[in-house]
Amino acid sequence: MARAVLPAEPPHEELPRVLLWRWRRNPLRRRTDLVQAWIAAGLFLIVLAGIPAAMFLAGDTAYRHYEKSARHQIATRYPLPAVLVRDAPRHPEPGSDEAKKARYSVTVRFTDDHGRSRTAQANVRPALPAGSTVQVWVTAEGKVTGPPLTPEQIRNHSMGWALVAALTVPLIGAAVYGLADRLLERHNLARWDTAWAETAPRWTTFP
Repeated sequence: MARAVLPAEPPHEELPRVLLWRWRRNPLRRRTDLVQAWIAAGLFLIVLAGIPAAMFLAGDTAYRHYEKSARHQIATRYPLPAVLVRDAPRHPEPGSDEAKKARYSVTVRFTDDHGRSRTAQANVRPALPAGSTVQVWVTAEGKVTGPPLTPEQIRNHSMGWALVAALTVPLIGAAVYGLADRLLERHNLARWDTAWAETAPRWTTFP
């Protein structure tokens, strides 16, 4: 009984011909195919150059913004001692890393610069008993707020915006390529309809 002979796999050197078919002259290549290839190559180079440029611009702009905000916060906020009015809640896992980072909102009492006694909510460490003294940051209006941004926070926020910019550039490039592909496809379909309108009568007319 004869054994079926499976077709041989195409040689590996033929793969580049398939991958780069839009760049090679062949009877099936349309002008729009070459245009699409050039658009893809141009967008690829733009994205490669745009990522570091966008990261630098976004990071530098964000750094200047947060640095200015930090200076304003330092000038308009000041620390004051405050006393807990009631016990702070206990963390479910005392001594854990999560407990060290956890903060609970508790009512505290403090005296502002004008000598007036005020109460407000402040975030404190777990399990602090009532009567404990903590430091709170207060605005000129006497409202409890967060501490000014630290240099590390400024760097982290700036790096975050730089990362967002780095991810945005290729997304924009992909969106532009998708739009170009759709417009070229519409152009191809319009040409195909025109060509078919000229050819159809010869296929559908009987002698």
